Amino acid sequence: MRYFLGIIGGGPAGYTAAEKASKAGQSVVLFEQNALGGTCLNVGCIPTKTLLYSAKQYYNATHADKYGVAAEQVSFDYVKMQQRKTKVVRKLVAGIKAKLNNEFCTVVNGFATVTPSSSEGVWQCLCNDEAYECENILICTGSTNFVPPIPGIQDNPCVWDSTAALDAKELPASVAIVGGGVIGMEFATLYHELGISVTVIEAMPTILPNLDQEVVTILRDKYEKAGIRILTNTKVSRLDNGVVTCDTAEGTLTIEADKVLVSVGRRANIKGLEALTELEYNRGAIVVDDFMRTNLPNVYAAGDVTGKIMLAHVAARQAEVAVCRMLKQIPLQRIAYNAIPSVVYTNPEIASVGITENEMDCEVHRLPMTFSGRFVAENEGETGLCKMLIDKKTHSVMGVHMIGNPCSEFIAAASFAVRMGYTVAEFQQVVFPHPTVSEILKEVL
Repeated sequence: MRYFLGIIGGGPAGYTAAEKASKAGQSVVLFEQNALGGTCLNVGCIPTKTLLYSAKQYYNATHADKYGVAAEQVSFDYVKMQQRKTKVVRKLVAGIKAKLNNEFCTVVNGFATVTPSSSEGVWQCLCNDEAYECENILICTGSTNFVPPIPGIQDNPCVWDSTAALDAKELPASVAIVGGGVIGMEFATLYHELGISVTVIEAMPTILPNLDQEVVTILRDKYEKAGIRILTNTKVSRLDNGVVTCDTAEGTLTIEADKVLVSVGRRANIKGLEALTELEYNRGAIVVDDFMRTNLPNVYAAGDVTGKIMLAHVAARQAEVAVCRMLKQIPLQRIAYNAIPSVVYTNPEIASVGITENEMDCEVHRLPMTFSGRFVAENEGETGLCKMLIDKKTHSVMGVHMIGNPCSEFIAAASFAVRMGYTVAEFQQVVFPHPTVSEILKEVL
């Protein structure tokens, strides 16, 4: 059978594309060798946030006295936390299956490869010893954990990647986290709130190096006061089981931990594309244009495999743009990469969108989150920060950076302002409900 669209990978890009194309009445075949939902749903975003929420509940209970609540003999059951995580993932996977259960969409479980077809203008997907002809191909093969070439890291029983850490049924007494990026700091939050000794090792001069550093400094100061050991400008030179040897400006440092969690980034997964010998890559990721087209005719790519911004919501949006182009829908859509919101689910949360202060000479507006009455009521002892970056010439909103709960829930409003080029005067006319923490976006102006 010939299909309008063949999709390799059932993560956020893949299932979004399949739903959009099949709703338009086009025949779609989607190949996924594991579970629908990809890394994000099965071994990434969702299971991490589910465990983080359980840890936050425990943490809040042990600190309930700040709110006049007495909670005695508070404990947690990590096995039950894991069971709940599994239940949440299964429920969401089932939801994706239900969305794709229509007459126009075929889901094939298995590893697929892509090759040119004998038919002109058609591509062929091979899976489970069967061939599927497709007029268009969308590559959504995602990414995999990067394993740095550190002596002693391979076949080390004390070493975890993020997937192994999420699958663990028991908690270690201590954890050394190699990598102070988003994944590393979220796991640091999880383990610290469950009472585990945590050391974060980061080679760069700062943790979360791509974020606004004023906001990051607030988080680091809080975490170090709370007992998380954070080492920056520190490179791991070797591992001996749970002994981590590091190189610092002051010399060699040794750290011992029950487990070593390595989270130093991800790399595009290009397995199954070997037959596409002319496919263009840049630094190991597939090169695409504004419409997610590769250099091969009718071959598109979306998600982590493009190496652009490795976030699930970016992958989904890229997939929408790709399908829009395939269907020749007018007007053709593009992605506003300058207005992509991002969140770090630490405690407190960090949320941001747009440029950072060091990227452009901007007018900077800043206010503590305590200018929001709702924030003061619900975040005892916290100060937080909201920064808004304004273009000095156009007076438009260029970036917003926040730390404080629950800023993840209203960063989309800031994203909308950046996306639409709102000026200060236009944003000041937006009415925010009172009392909400989101009011800080108007107060800061």
